[in-house]
Amino acid sequence: MLSPLDRFLVRCDQALKTVSSALPSAHASPGDKAAETRLSAQQIRHIAGLMRINHTGEVCAQALYQGQALTARSHLTQIAMQQAAQEESDHLAWCQQRLAEFNEQPSQLNPLWYALSFTLGAAAGLVGDRWSLGFVVETENQVCAHLDSHLKQIPHEDQKTRKILHQMRQDEAHHATTALQAGAIQLPFIAKILMKGMSKLMTMTSYRL
Repeated sequence: MLSPLDRFLVRCDQALKTVSSALPSAHASPGDKAAETRLSAQQIRHIAGLMRINHTGEVCAQALYQGQALTARSHLTQIAMQQAAQEESDHLAWCQQRLAEFNEQPSQLNPLWYALSFTLGAAAGLVGDRWSLGFVVETENQVCAHLDSHLKQIPHEDQKTRKILHQMRQDEAHHATTALQAGAIQLPFIAKILMKGMSKLMTMTSYRL
């Protein structure tokens, strides 16, 4: 049985590993199955910007799930959130690896986005498990929309990046379906708008910073 101090230290460790991209990955990157191809400097800058957005999105996902797991009322919901966070750690590692292959760095604002997302996730958990699951559904739906947009912008010849995004898209859709099956409640329209606004701000800043 962990003491309050132990739990606090575990959360701090998770936060540090997330923002420093040090979380372990259970699976190799899907991009490893594709050969690197020649891309122009302009293409590399744009693809790296998109992958930086996706990397920050995965930092936010980790924080959201960890915050929700902290305040979830049901033990089963806590386990589900922790499992989702573990699965998302693959995505975080894959995005980090692709950025490194482009000699690019993650967003400098990741600590800020982690803190905001963790707070939002913890607040969602306090409202109730079904509302928290509804938050997962909406988050994953918005992530899927982002990935669809990015796939349209990634050159066809960059199969390494495309394979990563395709697998991420499949996993995110699965998380949304799982949350629905667990009893998620649809969020109010205003909540969806606020989430989209926050997401837009994140993408605008993470593309370059």
